[in-house]
Amino acid sequence: MSKIKNLNLKGHLLTAISYLIPIVCGAGFLIAIGMAFGGTSQSELIQGEFTIWDALATMGGAGLGLLPVVISTGISYSIAGKPGIAPGFIIGLTANAIGAGFIGGILGGFLAGYLAVAILKHFKVPKWAKGLMPTLIIPFFTSIIGGLIMVYVIGLPVAGFTSLLTNALEGLGSSSLLVFGAIVGLLSGVDFGGPINKTVFAFVLTMQAEGINGPITALQLVNTATPIGFGLAYFIAKLFGKKIYTPVEKETLKSAVPMGVINIVEGVIPIVMNDIVRCVIAVAIGGAAGGATSMVLGADATVPFGGVLMLPTMSQPWTGAVAILVNVLVTGIALALIKKNVTEEDVKAQEEVEEDDIDLDDIQIY
Repeated sequence: MSKIKNLNLKGHLLTAISYLIPIVCGAGFLIAIGMAFGGTSQSELIQGEFTIWDALATMGGAGLGLLPVVISTGISYSIAGKPGIAPGFIIGLTANAIGAGFIGGILGGFLAGYLAVAILKHFKVPKWAKGLMPTLIIPFFTSIIGGLIMVYVIGLPVAGFTSLLTNALEGLGSSSLLVFGAIVGLLSGVDFGGPINKTVFAFVLTMQAEGINGPITALQLVNTATPIGFGLAYFIAKLFGKKIYTPVEKETLKSAVPMGVINIVEGVIPIVMNDIVRCVIAVAIGGAAGGATSMVLGADATVPFGGVLMLPTMSQPWTGAVAILVNVLVTGIALALIKKNVTEEDVKAQEEVEEDDIDLDDIQIY
């Protein structure tokens, strides 16, 4: 178990995803703008036979079509550094070519990266050839070995599994969509952008790479709605005659809510840390409601980031707006109901903590 932990599989995957997101966003906006004005993504642009909207849609479609290559290259680079770039790229292209898709790209990235590291450690060459290791020897042997493994060992079962998973999600009925969306929304919200959220993101990103945008849209709408729900809870609590936030927490909300509008959920973490159980329960209930609404209505953003900026990229923007509204309302009401009244003792205790953060008497000059 310790050996598997030392491989840092999750860390390398998340590093690659961080490289991937700007490409997904850029390509997603291109295809969304192009298709919104009547363009279509084409396999080939023939001069004089396409509009600017066709060009934009085609550029975006080409970018999204290379996601397996990008994730494979990112993982391989994270593991092996520069020597991992070429084999990660080639094995990712191979995964794309045989229909292994995004999952094949992920597996290919790990294969390329660890093969490159193994060759670097165990492949001995004369001193005069050491300069060729990162530019020729490692990329060549890693690419040919990893590529053949991808084609003859990994490719077929992964392609079959990807196809099965895609067909299963496309065939979900309304009740199944509701349950699936609730699970995605709940898991997305409970750790506020932490490891659970990122694990779910990796899974739903796999689905988007196969052309299914619903799950990743549900996740991102939950991230967007959660901080706004915390802001709404303040006003709902006032209607009930409750005071649920300290002055410091109210100041935190002033930045956390705008951050939520553009899909940055971490702004509410300082508030959550003061009342973890109740905040997590409220967010779980709201996230489940928002995720279920998003999936049932068919919200399908092509850009999996940006908060409310995702709405114009949906085929029916109102579906995303309704999902956010439901999530915000449920989170706000739940939080206002279950959170305790803030007492003067709570306010004083938090002020004392703030004052004790920096103690000048502890500073020593030698």
